[in-house]
Amino acid sequence: MRKLLVLALVGLAAQLVDGALGMAYGVTSSTLLLLAGVAPASASASVHLAEIGTTLASGVAHWRFGNVDWRVVTRMAVPGAVGAFAGATFLSSISTEAAAPWMAGILLALGTYLLVRFSRPLRQSRSRRPLRARFLAPLGLVAGFVDATGGGGWGPVATPSLLVSGRMEPRKVIGSVDTSEVLVAGAASLGFLIGLGTQGFVLPTVAALLIGGLIAAPIAAWLVRIVPAQLLGAVVGGMIVLTNARTLMRAFDVAPGARPVVYVTIVAGWILATTLAVRALLRTRREAAAAATAAEPTHEPLPV
Repeated sequence: MRKLLVLALVGLAAQLVDGALGMAYGVTSSTLLLLAGVAPASASASVHLAEIGTTLASGVAHWRFGNVDWRVVTRMAVPGAVGAFAGATFLSSISTEAAAPWMAGILLALGTYLLVRFSRPLRQSRSRRPLRARFLAPLGLVAGFVDATGGGGWGPVATPSLLVSGRMEPRKVIGSVDTSEVLVAGAASLGFLIGLGTQGFVLPTVAALLIGGLIAAPIAAWLVRIVPAQLLGAVVGGMIVLTNARTLMRAFDVAPGARPVVYVTIVAGWILATTLAVRALLRTRREAAAAATAAEPTHEPLPV
């Protein structure tokens, strides 16, 4: 019972992060499930089955808060579902021994990307040109495949790509990515069901993650308007890198004497990235305040 409660809290925390950043529910949940000893394919399968419910709740909440661009959703979701189904089929076909370092490597790369991405100022200016299907479809296909094989990755691949384009408001990027993930999670779950059968899903784990995620989804959709994504992204990225580095060192039997050096290096990089994220956040806020002040109309005093 205590383990299920912990998993529910994991689902709640992961959904809060995902709803605020547009990424990291699957990456965070899968990382912790691997740490708990769940087989890679079962971890990814369980997370994606839970995500059908959490992303549906998140999508509805984002829609109600006006955070969804349906044009982007329709052009990303179907290719994403195709990629997710292919990724689930691939992961189901390889052994647990081969899958563990593969999945941990993908998660570590995604965590590193989060660290680097959020240690720099986020792009604020936007172009008015709409995103084209020839950009959104390949992006969805790749993000869906990475998502299923890595136990997460739809958000870390799709969200930064849309943000960097500069053609959408950040809140609409997050809302659209979260909403389109419903179809991606469903396709991945179908692929795991065909590849692993029902025994591939750890149903108590699914239920616990789902309950926590459903509680957090509406809160996260509201928090996206006020939470400092810059800081949250760096903090979550460091946690993911540290945890999956541990898994990789075990998989490749790294000498015990070398492991503390790796941990110290990662923690040092994590602290540096978080410090840079705080500085970038403060600088962005100062620039925004200065721009707002400059835009205020000046009133000449009336002659006496």
